[in-house]
Amino acid sequence: MPRTNASPASPVPADAEPPARSELRRKAVRAPRALRRDDRGAYEAACLPLSGELYATALRLTRNPDDARDLVQETLLRAMVAWGSFEEGTNVRAWLYRILTNSFINIYRKRRRHQRFATERPGDTRMAVFGTPDDCHPAPTEALTEKMLSDEVAAALAKLGPDYRAVVERADLSGERYKDIADALDVPIGTVMSRLFRARRQLETDLTDFAARDWGLRKAA
Repeated sequence: MPRTNASPASPVPADAEPPARSELRRKAVRAPRALRRDDRGAYEAACLPLSGELYATALRLTRNPDDARDLVQETLLRAMVAWGSFEEGTNVRAWLYRILTNSFINIYRKRRRHQRFATERPGDTRMAVFGTPDDCHPAPTEALTEKMLSDEVAAALAKLGPDYRAVVERADLSGERYKDIADALDVPIGTVMSRLFRARRQLETDLTDFAARDWGLRKAA
C-alpha cells in the first residue's frame, strides 16, 4: 500500500519502470484464490502486457514511483482474483483501469482514516503522519500538500458514477483520444464527450470547493 512518507511530486527517474513480470508472478502466488493453469495463462497473456500503461496512470494518480508500482501490483492481484468474472470478448483494458481506479480510491480512503486517527492523538501528530519528530526535520509542507491533494482527488473521483469515471481515467489520466475511448468502452464518440464534459464539471466543482474551504482560495464567480 502507498506509504504515508512518500516524497512530493517529482520527475520520473530515468530508471523508473513498472513492476517486472517475474515480480508480478511472485506476488500473484499470494492471491487467496488459485487459477487453473489455462486460466492463469489467459490472465497473464491478457493483463501483464498492459502493466506499463497501468503504471503510467498509477504514477499520475500517486505522484510517486514506488507508490505507483505498489498500486499496479495491487491492481493486477485483484484482477487475477477476479479473473473468473471477466467476460471473454469484452475490453480487458477498460476492466483493468476500473480496478486500478477503485484500488487507488480504497487505498487513499484507508490512509486518510489512519491520518485522522493519528491527528486525534495529542502530542504525536507529526510523528504519526510524517514518521519523524518535530526536532529532526522541518515540517514537509510540500509533501503534505501533495498528499492532501491526492486524497481530495481520490474523494472527487469516488463521487463520480462508474461511466463518468471511466472516461476521466482514459482521457485525463491516460491521454487517450476520444475515438479510442469510444472503441474501448463501446459507446459513440458523442457519448464520450458528453460524459467527459459532465465529469470534468463535477470534478472542478468538488476540487474548487476543497480549495475554497481548506486553502482559503476564492471560488470563481
